[in-house]
Amino acid sequence: MPAGMARIGATAAVMLAALMQALDSTIANVALPYMQGSLSATSEQANWVLTSYIVAAAIMTPTTGILENRLGRRRLFMGAVVGFVVASMLCGAATSLDQMILFRLLQGIFGAPLVPLAQAVLLDSTSAEQRGSAMAIFGLGVMLGPIIGPSLGGWLTESYGWRWVFYVNVPIGALTVLLLWLFLAEPPRQGVQRFDIFGFAMLSLGVGALQMFLDRGEQLDWFSSTEIIVEVTLCVLAFYLFVVHITTRREAFLDVRLFSDRNFVIGQVLIFAIGAILLATLALITPFLERLMNFPVLEAGLVLAPRGMGTMVAMVLVGRLLGRMDGRWLIATGLLLTAFALYEMSLFTADVSRATIIRTGVTQGFGLGFVFVPLSTLTFATLRPELRTQGTSLFSLTRNIGSSIGIAFTTFLLTRLTTTMHAEIAATVTPFSRAVRAEDQFHLATPAGRAALDQLVTLQAATIAYDDNFRLMMIGCLVVLPLLLLMRPQPRAAAAAKPARRLAA
Repeated sequence: MPAGMARIGATAAVMLAALMQALDSTIANVALPYMQGSLSATSEQANWVLTSYIVAAAIMTPTTGILENRLGRRRLFMGAVVGFVVASMLCGAATSLDQMILFRLLQGIFGAPLVPLAQAVLLDSTSAEQRGSAMAIFGLGVMLGPIIGPSLGGWLTESYGWRWVFYVNVPIGALTVLLLWLFLAEPPRQGVQRFDIFGFAMLSLGVGALQMFLDRGEQLDWFSSTEIIVEVTLCVLAFYLFVVHITTRREAFLDVRLFSDRNFVIGQVLIFAIGAILLATLALITPFLERLMNFPVLEAGLVLAPRGMGTMVAMVLVGRLLGRMDGRWLIATGLLLTAFALYEMSLFTADVSRATIIRTGVTQGFGLGFVFVPLSTLTFATLRPELRTQGTSLFSLTRNIGSSIGIAFTTFLLTRLTTTMHAEIAATVTPFSRAVRAEDQFHLATPAGRAALDQLVTLQAATIAYDDNFRLMMIGCLVVLPLLLLMRPQPRAAAAAKPARRLAA
């Protein structure tokens, strides 16, 4: 088989795998109310459909390096895709909440290795000068999945029913397995690595407790709940024991040499910020459109869809520019574009035009596309080849944790700011206020008039809260900019000397 065809086939396979896994992180969100009715679950119980997947994927992601070492990359990759597809089919056929949660746990377990393995395959199969294009292809799946997930999920739910949110993985997964079987070769193994049970247990406990704390905190009023206090205590203790363990044990669950690479460490900080900003923005803009502007689910998805087009165009463009420009300048450009888009979003009102929403979405998507590709390339530019699978696993885990923390924090802040602003605005409203007297609908002596006024005050308070959240994320983009000065540029001399490895024999 020609090497070029094998490379194209394997690239298509890993891109589909990354897209499928990333898509499932958001596609089920819009279908949740429909599942709730079919499975006879409360709103709080239905949220476990999302939480179970996130927690399982977060816990299993760091095991990718160990599993690859034991099973081999090709076998693990194909097995993970098959397991993910079977679990998706079971989710679609679930008839009770217990079944759905169990099958979503399985989906998260099998889906965890897909993104790290996809990134490792592309990094190992390309030379240093080709990695910009490779990461652009990889980023299309990872970044577009969460962006198009709500739109696709809304369309499938309204057109065919919520079960097709899961069944859509079947044809994608079947094609992925076929391409992997035909084109993905098995790289040489580095030698069987011992499984560090204690390290895995502590990391799993820490990540699981952190995810539970973030997902349940808003429902349980944070630290007023005993459950939340227990989860935070377990998280802190487990991470402390994990850090002590890996720094004192010779064959630990994570190789400490990862943290001696400056680019890799700074890359973790930056991808944490990007994960928080990307999904937190989506978590805010969707309810902004649906609750404040009364958009139907499908229309909201269509308005947000161009954001993905901006990301796609940026990734294709930056893949070509990365070999000619310092990647740090590209990341800086992307962060500044994202910050500008968030600044414009911080000026939104409840009657903002669709054109403005689309324009700011495209700008932000373009900026994030400019960040992700060079960041992925620079993070692994100086990392030892034998550490790449562990590195990509940690990179993916850090992005997901950043997303969880970003969503939890902005949701908390939105609720708190809405309540605070409502109280401040209401304190200035009296029967003698000019605005109240100018509107005929506000007859404060009647219940209907008071309700109408309260609805308007709530709308204004929520709008201010959303705007403040967008402004905070804009500041976050600017705060991490100086870290780029500490990153080393991608080596170019070595790029010409190392030919691309073949993906297949």
